[in-house]
Amino acid sequence: MPLEDVRSRSQSDVHVGEMAKTNPFDFIQQVRSEAAKVTWPTRKETMITTAMVFVMVVVASVFFLVVDQAIGWGVRSVLLGLGG
Repeated sequence: MPLEDVRSRSQSDVHVGEMAKTNPFDFIQQVRSEAAKVTWPTRKETMITTAMVFVMVVVASVFFLVVDQAIGWGVRSVLLGLGG
């Protein structure tokens, strides 16, 4: 579509992003209906997943500590080795 045609269109001609209007009561009913369809995790699944997250955080922390120390050692050895 040429640029002139786009500029000549009125704002009322553009229907991008329009959504159906819903009153608050209907909206709440729809939210509750959709929430009822969700398969929620059990307490056991939640606890296992939480424990796995904490374990992975510890593993990642140790990994980055080791990598940081190795890079620091390498930089110090290069800088002190060139200066001495």
